[in-house]
Amino acid sequence: MDVRKLMLLIGALAIAAVTAVMAKNMFSGASAPRAAATPVVVTGPEVLVATRTLPVGTIIDAEALRYQPWPKELIQQAYFIKGGEPVSEGGEDKKRQALIDPSDLLGTVVRNEITAGQPITQGALIKPGERGFLAAALGPGMRAVSVDVSATSGVGGFIFPGDRVDVMLTQEVSGEGTPLKVTETVLRNVRVLAVDKRTYAVGPDGKPLFGKSKLVTFEATPKIAEKIQVAQAIGSISLALRSIADNTAELERAIAAGDVNVPEGNDPAAERRMILSVAAKPADGNTTYTVGADVSRFQRGSVPGRKRESDSSDGSAAAVVREIVRSAAPAEPTGPVVKIARGNNVTVVPVGAK
Repeated sequence: MDVRKLMLLIGALAIAAVTAVMAKNMFSGASAPRAAATPVVVTGPEVLVATRTLPVGTIIDAEALRYQPWPKELIQQAYFIKGGEPVSEGGEDKKRQALIDPSDLLGTVVRNEITAGQPITQGALIKPGERGFLAAALGPGMRAVSVDVSATSGVGGFIFPGDRVDVMLTQEVSGEGTPLKVTETVLRNVRVLAVDKRTYAVGPDGKPLFGKSKLVTFEATPKIAEKIQVAQAIGSISLALRSIADNTAELERAIAAGDVNVPEGNDPAAERRMILSVAAKPADGNTTYTVGADVSRFQRGSVPGRKRESDSSDGSAAAVVREIVRSAAPAEPTGPVVKIARGNNVTVVPVGAK
């Protein structure tokens, strides 16, 4: 090989190696540009929005709403504006709608589903007293049923709309001897729709409204509504307030019993729908009870026998004959006796002291 060509080849390889090293150092030393998110500052009046998803039938409380700045050019007439700012120039109707006090929305019912962060519109809510108010508060296939309560049976007035309660039935089973006193939890996880005529738990000032309740309205399935009515006829009804944490226990019980279908995969939305379906479902199975003997040793622990009614109560000829035979039969002896058997005949001879 020609020496001159060999030198040119070696020089070209050296230049390529130096170029490669310089390029590597240049690219490794320069940091990649980072995309910086520029915060968007919304300037405009504050409108009332939903803090969480509000399904149809949700009763509005103070925690369901909050104010949020909204672009002025997107403000609509039906929005609720903080401070009563007018929606647009001119038009008394528009100003009047914007000046509505948001505290008036407490206790209203969602007519159409509202997603989290969506502005509240007047057409999406139904106020108490308006036509279809209670029907809008009911879930699909549910019924409204009311029971009378007292300060004791109503947990001293600490039950509010939206709470979940257990319904207990206290009755006295009569019969021969001492009657059986028993209390049974006949229904669980029943949603309270209204207390007296109030469907909200707090007043305009945000403070809870306490007081002696006389009437509680429940949301129940048609079958459970029938059971509530029968329970009122059998005995006295009492309510037990449930903890919010009981939803987890109810979910585990429902999964174990096969009442709900566990979604496949890792879908948070499907899991949330499953939890909501269990939390909103009243139950009338797996009831528990306590009898008088569980409280006091001097009370009964079993159902007493039925009292035997007189055979002549029906006035039939057969009953009259049985009554005559019973009255004509000799009285059973008291004290020690001797039974003498002669074939099929058995004679009872008293041998006790006179």
